Amino acid sequence: GNNLNGSIPIAVGKLQKLQLLSLEDNQLEGSIPDDLCRLAALFELDSGGNKLDGFVPACFGNLTNLRNLYLGSNKLTSIPSTLWNLKDILYLDLSSNFLLIGNLKVLVQVDLSMNNFSDVIPTTIGGLKDLQYLFLEYNRLQGSIPDSIGDLINLKSLNLSNNNLSGTIPISLEKLLDLKDINVSFNKLEGEIPNKGPFRNFSTESFEGNELLCGMPNLQVPPCRTRIHHTSRKNDLLIGIVLPLSTIFMMAVILFILRYRKRGKPLPNDANMPRISNQRRFTYLEIFQATNGFSENNLIGRGGFGSVYKARIQDGMEVAVKVFDLQYGRAFKSFDIECDMIKRIRHRNIIKIISSCSSDDFKALVLEYMPHGSLEKCLYSSNYILDIFQRLNIMIDVASALEYLHFGYSVPIIHCDLKPSNVLLDDNMVAHLSDFGMAKPLLKEDQSLTQTQTLATIGYMAPEYGREGQVSTNGDVYSFGIMLMETFTRKKPTDEIFFGDMTLKHWVNDLLPISVMEIVDANLLSQKDEHFTTKGQCVSFIFNLAMKCTVESPEQRINAKEIVTRLLKIRDSLLKNVKR
Repeated sequence: GNNLNGSIPIAVGKLQKLQLLSLEDNQLEGSIPDDLCRLAALFELDSGGNKLDGFVPACFGNLTNLRNLYLGSNKLTSIPSTLWNLKDILYLDLSSNFLLIGNLKVLVQVDLSMNNFSDVIPTTIGGLKDLQYLFLEYNRLQGSIPDSIGDLINLKSLNLSNNNLSGTIPISLEKLLDLKDINVSFNKLEGEIPNKGPFRNFSTESFEGNELLCGMPNLQVPPCRTRIHHTSRKNDLLIGIVLPLSTIFMMAVILFILRYRKRGKPLPNDANMPRISNQRRFTYLEIFQATNGFSENNLIGRGGFGSVYKARIQDGMEVAVKVFDLQYGRAFKSFDIECDMIKRIRHRNIIKIISSCSSDDFKALVLEYMPHGSLEKCLYSSNYILDIFQRLNIMIDVASALEYLHFGYSVPIIHCDLKPSNVLLDDNMVAHLSDFGMAKPLLKEDQSLTQTQTLATIGYMAPEYGREGQVSTNGDVYSFGIMLMETFTRKKPTDEIFFGDMTLKHWVNDLLPISVMEIVDANLLSQKDEHFTTKGQCVSFIFNLAMKCTVESPEQRINAKEIVTRLLKIRDSLLKNVKR
C-alpha cells in the first residue's frame, strides 16, 4: 500500500533466499516477470490489489516451497496448468481477475470469485480433503453442484452464489458438519433444500433467487410436494427389515462418534482462519472495553444502520468500530454485504476491514481509524478550511476508488451511496471510500439492476434510481457529480435554498455561465489572490465536469475513467501555475 507504480523489476529474481514478497495494494502494471520463478525459497507471494495483466507464469509450478499465493484484484487472464503442480500450497487467491480457466491435496482456501469462469465445477474438487474455504461466486459457472463437494469434510464456508448453476442441492452436503456458512443464492437451482446437518442453521439469504427451490417454511420457499405411494405387502416387508437394520446401524454410528469424541477430537482453530476471513475475531467484551462501554465521548458518527465509535484495542492501536443497529431488519443484510464486499476489495482509497465481531444479537466491523473524520465534517467545520488543492486531491482519490470499483473487476461493483459522509480522511488527508452496506456487483450481461427498495440518500441519488429503482455504474457517476459540486460550493443538496424545481445541480447550471464567483465557496476564490484567474479557471472546469456527470440520461454521462483523467489534467494545470 505504498502507491508504487511501474512494473515488477526483474532484478527481484536475484534475491534467491527471499521467502516473503509483499507488493499488495499498489499501482503496479504489466505482466508478472518469469524472473520471480528463480526465488526457489519463496514461501509467500502477495501481489494482490494492483493492475497486473497477462498470464500467471507457467514456471510458478516449480516454486515447490510456495504456500501462500495472493494474486487477487488484478487483470490477469490465464492460469497455467502447471500451477496445479503445487501440491503443498495452502492459500490461493485469484479472485477478481479476468481469468479463463487435481492435485492440490493440502489446499485450505480457494478464492476464484468475480472472474469469467463459464465451465462446470469439476467433480475432482472432492479430492481437496483439507479445503476449508471455497469461494466461486460471481462467475458464470454452469451445470450442477457436484456431489463430491460433500467429501470436503473440513469445509467451513462455501459460496457459489450468482452463477448459472442448475439441478438440486446435493444431499451429500448434509455430511459437512463443520460448514458454518453456505451461499447458493441467485442461481437456477430446484428441488428440496436439504434440512439435516448444517442446513438446520442456515437462513433464507443462503438460498434466495432460486425460484424452483422448495423446503421448510422458515426459509421462505414454497413447501415441497409430497408423493403418495400405495404400499404393498412387499413394501411392508422391506420396511419391516430395513428400518430395524438402519436403526441398529445409526446406533452403532452414534456410539462410534461418542467414543471418537472422548478420545479428544481437536476443535477448529480460529487462529488458522485464512486472511480473507478476518485475521482475528473480537468478542463483544473486547469491543465494549475498547469503546469505553460505547461511550458518547467515543462516538464518531451515526449512519442509517448503526453508529461508529473510536476505539483502542489491547495492543494500543486506534481503530474505528462500526456497530450495526439490529433493530433495523436491513442491518443484518447490510453487515453481510459490507463484510463480503470490503474483504475482497483492496485499494488505497477504499477503507480496510481489520476484523469483526458477530453473534446473533451483536454485529460490528473493526475498521481503519481515520483521524480527520469525514469529508462532510471537514467541509463544514468552522475551525478548518480545506484549500483548493486538498479538495481536488480528495475528489481525485474518490474518483480513483470509483474507477477501481467500476473497471478493476470483471464484474463492476456499484457503491450505491456516494456522499461526503462516506468519504473518510486519514493522517495525510488521503480519502478512503467507506460504507459498502448497499454495494452491488453488476453481472456482465446486465447494464443495470432494478431493486424495489430505494435506499440511497436523498439529494445524491440519480433520478433513475429514485424513479424506477434502477442501479448502475452511471448512477454512481451521478452521485459523484453532486458530491463534486458540493465540495466546491460548500452547499449541501438539501440546503434550504433548494426547493421545488431548484436543486443544487440546476443552481450550478444556471449561474455558472454568469460567473463562477456566484457559486464557488468564497473560501476558495478571492479577487485579491494573485492566482485568481488560474484558480477561477480550474474551478470552472471542475463544475463543467460535474455537469457532465449529472446529465439526465444515464447513457450520456461520462465514466469513472474519464473523470479521473480530467481531474488529473485540471490538477496538473493548477500545479504548473500556482505554487502551494
